[in-house]
Amino acid sequence: MDLALDPEHLRRGLILYIVLISSLCVHEWAHAVTAHKLGDDTPDREGRVTLNPLVHMDLLGSVILPILFIFVFPAGMIFGWGKPVMFNPANFRHRTRDEVLTTLAGPASNLGLALLAAIAGGLMFRADPRTAELFVQIISINVLLAVFNLIPLPPLDGGRVMRHVVGMTEETFYNLSRWSFLIILIAINIPAFRAVLGLVMGVVGFPFMVIYRLLAG
Repeated sequence: MDLALDPEHLRRGLILYIVLISSLCVHEWAHAVTAHKLGDDTPDREGRVTLNPLVHMDLLGSVILPILFIFVFPAGMIFGWGKPVMFNPANFRHRTRDEVLTTLAGPASNLGLALLAAIAGGLMFRADPRTAELFVQIISINVLLAVFNLIPLPPLDGGRVMRHVVGMTEETFYNLSRWSFLIILIAINIPAFRAVLGLVMGVVGFPFMVIYRLLAG
């Protein structure tokens, strides 16, 4: 186990961790606020319609694994998730449509953050080029979260959308969800999967980087 404790690694790691957790929390908040706006009070009753990061953090996915990947086993890969937002589709006026909108709100929020980072980062680069590292990192993390969450595997957001596209039963959805964590852990260690994921991230992230570079001059 290689625990890197030099100040520069700690600084970079801390910034990366803050960006990751902030982005994860916005992702979960977007699910919660969308469900709330569409008529389901479940997220509100559970205190999830807030940007307070503490209510959206999962001990394993937001603390233990990210810290291990960033500070203990730094290998160019980061892995983590927030506490899932519970919602009851039966409370929606248009059940299928509103469930899909609530599901897609999470990845959409990450793409929105990437766009804001591209604009703000490009403008701030002119005043202080040292901000480039931070804003490029915000873009990259949020593109990663959007792309990864849209993988069509339950219970990821992409899996929830796929459920409606293919008419998957609830029983099948939850049976697949039980194995998804293991599948994901295996997949992220397969070079071909990581190469495809990186390719998709590059395609999705390209417009944001173009905006950033154009504004940065």
